[in-house]
Amino acid sequence: MIYRDKKALIKALIQKETSVLDVGFWGQGLGYDDPEWPHAMLRHQTSEVYGVDLDYDASRLDQPDHYLKANAEQFDFSKKFDNIFAGDIIEHLSNNGLFLVSCARNLKPGGSLILTTPNCFNLFNIAEKFTKVEPTTNSDHTCYFNSKTLKKLLQKNGWEVTSIDFLYTLNPKFQESWKKKFLNMLYEIFSWWTPKFIETLVVVATPMKK
Repeated sequence: MIYRDKKALIKALIQKETSVLDVGFWGQGLGYDDPEWPHAMLRHQTSEVYGVDLDYDASRLDQPDHYLKANAEQFDFSKKFDNIFAGDIIEHLSNNGLFLVSCARNLKPGGSLILTTPNCFNLFNIAEKFTKVEPTTNSDHTCYFNSKTLKKLLQKNGWEVTSIDFLYTLNPKFQESWKKKFLNMLYEIFSWWTPKFIETLVVVATPMKK
C-alpha cells in the first residue's frame, strides 16, 4: 500500500478515541501551529495524545502534563498507550534496541507501534549513486533500513511485524530541486507496478506474546 502523505497515514492507522504516544514529536521542520505538523494531525485525529522528546517549549503545549522530556531510547509514562507513533526517528538513534524495549514497555496489551523511516533503496538514493560516492544523507542520521533489515531488527527485539507499506514523505513546504521534481514523476510511474522505490517505509508492529 502507498500512503500519499502523513495525514492519510494517520487517518488510516490511528483510530479515534485511542491513546497515542508520539515519540520525537517536536519540530520536524514545521511550526507548532502548522496543520502539516504530524503531531497536530495526531491531535486532530484522536483526543488523547502524549509526546516525548529531548527538548520542546512546554509553554506552547495545551496539555503540558501529557509530555515528557526524555531520550527516545529510555522513557516511561504512568499510563500505557494503544499506539506509539514514531515518525522518522529510528534512523536518528544510537541504540534502536533500547528504543524498541521502551516502546513495548509503554504499550497496552494488543497495542501497536507505527514507525516511518527512509527507505535506503529509494529511487533518489539509487540515482545519486551514479553521480556521487554516496547518496546525500541527513547529518544526524546513524543508520538506514530496507524492509528486510527493519523487519529483522524488530523480530530480534521481540516484535511481530503486521504490515510494511510505503509513504510519499516530503511536506508541501519543502523546496525541491529540478532533479527531485523529475524523480517524483518517475516515482509516480514506477508505483503503478511496484512501490519499492518510494522514499519512506511505514511499518506497523506489535510485541510478541510471551
